[in-house]
Amino acid sequence: MDTNRKWIVAAGAALAIVVAGAFSTLAGLLVGPLHEELGWSRSAVGLGSLVNMVVYGATAPFAAALMDRVGMRKVAVGALGLVGGGALLATTMTAPWQFVLYWGVLVGLGTGATATTFAATVTERWFVARRGLVAGLLTAASVVGQFVFLPLLSWVIDAWGWRAAAYGLAFAAAGALPLVYAAVRDPDAAPLHVRADKAIKPDKAVRTAQTVNFLRSGPFWLLAGTFAVCGASTNGVMWTHFAPAAHDHGMPTTVAASLLSLIGIFNVAGTVSSGWATDRFDPRRLLAAYYALRGLSLLALPPLLSATVDPPLVAFTLVFGLLDVATVPPTIALCRAHYGTGAPVVFGWVSAAHQVGAGSVAYVGGVVRDLFGSYDLVWVGAGVLCAVAALLALVIERGQRRPCSSGALSTA
Repeated sequence: MDTNRKWIVAAGAALAIVVAGAFSTLAGLLVGPLHEELGWSRSAVGLGSLVNMVVYGATAPFAAALMDRVGMRKVAVGALGLVGGGALLATTMTAPWQFVLYWGVLVGLGTGATATTFAATVTERWFVARRGLVAGLLTAASVVGQFVFLPLLSWVIDAWGWRAAAYGLAFAAAGALPLVYAAVRDPDAAPLHVRADKAIKPDKAVRTAQTVNFLRSGPFWLLAGTFAVCGASTNGVMWTHFAPAAHDHGMPTTVAASLLSLIGIFNVAGTVSSGWATDRFDPRRLLAAYYALRGLSLLALPPLLSATVDPPLVAFTLVFGLLDVATVPPTIALCRAHYGTGAPVVFGWVSAAHQVGAGSVAYVGGVVRDLFGSYDLVWVGAGVLCAVAALLALVIERGQRRPCSSGALSTA
């Protein structure tokens, strides 16, 4: 396998992930503008975010299967077309249901197809050594898209309105599309164990049995449960509600977006470091530590929010940033340990749980704000969920990676 070729593919995948990731967090900046300009309630905007995250999560496993059928290039290019089209249509919105359709469904489909499942598929097909590190790097690309551009998008919204930000992201997707098409491809020859597995060509009944197999396994549900909490405590609260919550305390939205961007910067270091650690240490214990520390940081957040940025709040952004997406490499590693070459599809279903948790808290957070005039209960609830996830992570069996030579997914 050509070394240069695989890194070109990884770079193309990273570009697609970065661009799609920028769409994932824009919704959090739209809460205020849509409420003020169109008169929509925060819960109505939260419903659009809920649909976006659920569609995102539901798309991931099917996108992984579609990559097996038509290839990674076509799926990545199609995903960029969906996010760009959804953003353009969103500029014409006049009713909440349109936000649900354009941003919730279309952008959700596109971002879901280029989610962490895409990173897992690229890693599985193109890399053998240092898979944890590569998974961490591609996950960090998602973080760059989600957070690094937030201050710029916030500034654009303040200067020219939310529609200008949507136009900008649509043009970014259009610009990235030919580059991704040129870079991303499937390997000419799969590794021996993958070729052997594909040579079996299981029929529909066997594929259905494979699905039921992993759905009946304990490790899958434990991984899905912990990753649902991961989504609830990141996408659900931070990406959707941090900026409006900080604004409630008098902080300008652009400053809050800059703090989210700072979280994104630390995310890169945390995710890459987590990938390195996953190659060397027990991923179950890593997950337990990540969730426990994340929960403590969320419980500490409410008294830190104010109109200004002070050292304790900066310390929070550092800690939360290091922990935010650090859960992805060990979760992928555990999927691989239990399900072998079926790991990308299984991780897609685990990612679906992540987005269900994220979307639920995104919606509930808006409802709580409308009812109580504060987000404090949301932070506390997310912290408690993280404590539960830390305990669940320790219960997951260690697993032992083995190829699925019999055509059935491994459930060690």
